Amino acid sequence: MTTTTPALSGGRRRRPGDKIFSGTATASAVLILLILAGVGLFLLAEAYPAIVAPADEISGGRGLVLYLWPILFGTVLTSVIAMVLAVPVAVGIALFISHYAPRRLSQALGYVVDLLAAIPSIVYGFWGVQVFALALVPLYQWLAENLGWVPLFAGPASTTGRTILTASLVLAVMILPIISALSREVFLQTPRLHEEAAMALGATRWEMIKYAVIPYGRSGVISASMLGLGRALGETMAVTLVLSVSGGVSFNLINTGNPATIAADIALNFPEATGLRLSTLIAAGLLLFVLTFAVNFAARALVTRQKGGST
Repeated sequence: MTTTTPALSGGRRRRPGDKIFSGTATASAVLILLILAGVGLFLLAEAYPAIVAPADEISGGRGLVLYLWPILFGTVLTSVIAMVLAVPVAVGIALFISHYAPRRLSQALGYVVDLLAAIPSIVYGFWGVQVFALALVPLYQWLAENLGWVPLFAGPASTTGRTILTASLVLAVMILPIISALSREVFLQTPRLHEEAAMALGATRWEMIKYAVIPYGRSGVISASMLGLGRALGETMAVTLVLSVSGGVSFNLINTGNPATIAADIALNFPEATGLRLSTLIAAGLLLFVLTFAVNFAARALVTRQKGGST
């Protein structure tokens, strides 16, 4: 006489713990989507009066689009400059810690990088306006005198150092630990067999990193960079303290004609805003929400494409 177990008969029953875990995970995922949708609907509802308001009633008297365009430009400009400066340095730091530094030194540097990521943004802001901006004034004057023919460095240079370039540099310092820490962890996950195989074929350490480590960690570095970009796009306090806002759209990085960023504009004007002015600021927040969502969506698509191309 033979007996069959549920596992062998194909009728394995799910244990209560499995059901509870599955239901909790599903509920959590649905809750995240509901919260995201709720935030979007709230911003849209509160911004609607500004969206449909006549142009002359919007702050500045030129309409909502022309009000949002300069602060959108300032947000994107500071974030792009910060990314261009921070990503190569962060990847270099991550590679040094993971593949070049001695074990004790790499552990100490890893702790320092992690601590830098935990510093509050307002501390970076105070450091930027009280120390860093003043230290950059001679450099800005030199750039205006010697490279003034380049539109980015046309004078007159700011005498306070509170320019769009200073704000971008502070943002670069702020996002550098995030990108470096995540990239370091990704590089450390490279299969040891891949590295040893490259070295056995006669590759130098740099060639091993170039052909084994970086391709393996490319998608992780992209994800880390997009996380840093999200931090740069939404940064408020540091940019508010460092940047001397004058409005308008300008590619000049060292003079006093600085466009604001969305987050800084909201922080500066929200305490006294009422009525339509408040709706206008919420519309700016909606724009930042959409921009951040679009950046994360594009990053996700890029990472998926990278993974698909590497298989």
